[in-house]
Amino acid sequence: MTNPAATILSRLAPLGFTTAPAQVHLNLPANELVQHALRRQEGQLTDLGALMCDTGQFTGRSPKDRFIVQDELTTTRVWWGDINIPFAPEKFDRLQQKMVAYLADKELYVREAYAGANPAYQLKLRVVNELAWHNLFSNNLFLRPQAGADTSWIADFTIINAPGFEADPALDGTRQKNFAILNFTKKVLLIGGTGYAGEMKKGIFGVLNFLLPVQHNTLPMHCSANVGAAGDTAIFFGLSGTGKTTLSADPTRNLIGDDEHGWTPQDGIFNFEGGCYAKVVDLSRQKEPQIWDAIRPGAILENTRFVPGTSTVDFTDTSVTENTRAAYPLNFIPNALEPSVGAAPRNIVFLTADAFGVLPPLSKLDKSHAMYHFLSGYTAKVAGTEMGVTEPQTTFSACFGAVFLPLHPTAYAEMLGRKLDENPDVQVWLLNTGWTGGSYGTGHRMSLPHTRTLLTAALTGQLRDAEFTPHPIFGVQVPTAVPGVPTELLDPRSTWQDPEAYDHTALELAHKFANNFQKYAAFANADIMAGAPRTEVVASV
Repeated sequence: MTNPAATILSRLAPLGFTTAPAQVHLNLPANELVQHALRRQEGQLTDLGALMCDTGQFTGRSPKDRFIVQDELTTTRVWWGDINIPFAPEKFDRLQQKMVAYLADKELYVREAYAGANPAYQLKLRVVNELAWHNLFSNNLFLRPQAGADTSWIADFTIINAPGFEADPALDGTRQKNFAILNFTKKVLLIGGTGYAGEMKKGIFGVLNFLLPVQHNTLPMHCSANVGAAGDTAIFFGLSGTGKTTLSADPTRNLIGDDEHGWTPQDGIFNFEGGCYAKVVDLSRQKEPQIWDAIRPGAILENTRFVPGTSTVDFTDTSVTENTRAAYPLNFIPNALEPSVGAAPRNIVFLTADAFGVLPPLSKLDKSHAMYHFLSGYTAKVAGTEMGVTEPQTTFSACFGAVFLPLHPTAYAEMLGRKLDENPDVQVWLLNTGWTGGSYGTGHRMSLPHTRTLLTAALTGQLRDAEFTPHPIFGVQVPTAVPGVPTELLDPRSTWQDPEAYDHTALELAHKFANNFQKYAAFANADIMAGAPRTEVVASV
């Protein structure tokens, strides 16, 4: 339904619109947005009923083209550098004016939504989209107001997203034609020159990472979360390829959310989002039944391809990108919790795919080791995951999401330490889904049934009274026995044919941790430093 000009203008005037654009659609339901997208040839329907769309040149985020306006509010608070690139306020203002002028004669789609399932911490959003399918993405990924709710609010943050608008780097101060620029003073996110819808979702995650720690003493987290029948919340951190989605999608537990959450001082955990943005490369009903069944009318598929001559999606086709995605509302998952909130976590799981075969399949972390590993955010890439990767390579991403952190990473690690002090019953686990019996090429990947058994033992309290021994280099506590898992698997050194080769590799990995940590050392407190591996010793288990 097209809305009266006065209503539209009242919402758009604060952004610089002096007259209402010719055609503006406000808060259209999903089925109408699909029809608009089809009319505008923005996508095609699949035989599952989902809308399949292409993102164009950019099939993922462009971190080098993400900027934050540097002004009085941000100069001393933001962690400036390669991740948070400063942008001049006057250049932001000119760019916004140019974008508004570009959109003035376009058919636009405006959506009002929330970020934050806990009302006390919600961010009111207004999203202005050039594309109908991007507005559907906003509907799916952000929290939707109840039917009939008054959304004529002053937005806490506004997104202007115009993929067809390209910046002129020489005049506008961007690196190239595409950009995503956060202005915390103006409370506006500008996105242009890219059709990748995930820039909106991750942009607001960056906003919450800036606001929540200072304004609400709330820890923002790049993690999934679920809750058991007893009300026991578990949260899962992990970089791509570690099994975060697979292991958190447990049919015996209710899903709180799959990507972004906050941990409040009193109220526990809450999901930032109203949907899921799942990778679908090689998807099958057998491997990921929940995601498969969520791909239905109202869902979006990004950059997938059809089986030739059909409308059936070939999820193995990576001719466009391996970063194929599905975007759907959280309530498309049968066991999703609504509202998506939970008690303070009883268990925290750091997932890593250690391709060097060094870390134990399961270990328990005290406060210092938890802070150190949180700040490190370690996993390893193996051959075949990226072009040019022929042997295991370490990957470190602070707090398992460095590219989304406006503040210095130690601020988030210190906050995690305070949360652990405030919640002494929380158990923190490091679960290695990577290699055992040797490094990649010699050893083999951890058995998924064994990994699930280890995780279940941790989440259900089977290990509360178990015996643990410290790892001689990494200092983490390794269980001596876990029901259903071969005892020899628990000690990684014992799985190697050459124990001395294990000692050498373990020491090498410890040095990689230490080298990565050097950039944080000047800012890290004593609690964090106490969790560092011992690089001066050789393992002897």
